[in-house]
Amino acid sequence: MAELTFVAAGIMAGLAALGAGIGFGLMGGRFLESVARQPELQNMLQTKMFIIAGLLDAVPIIAIVLSMYLMFAA
Repeated sequence: MAELTFVAAGIMAGLAALGAGIGFGLMGGRFLESVARQPELQNMLQTKMFIIAGLLDAVPIIAIVLSMYLMFAA
C-alpha cells in the first residue's frame, strides 16, 4: 500500500509542475503579445503579470507540500 502512496505523490508533483509550466508559458506569451501591441502599458502589465505569477505559483507549491506529506507521513 505504501508503494502506491509514493506513486500518487509522484504523479501529483509531476502534474503540478506540468500545470505550472503551461500556465507560465501562456501568461508569458500573452504578456509579450500585449506589450507588442501597446508598449506604453508595459509597466502596468508587468506589475499585474508578477502578481498573477505569484498566485499561479502558489498552487504547485501546495501540491508539492501535499505530496511530500504523503511520502513522509505514510
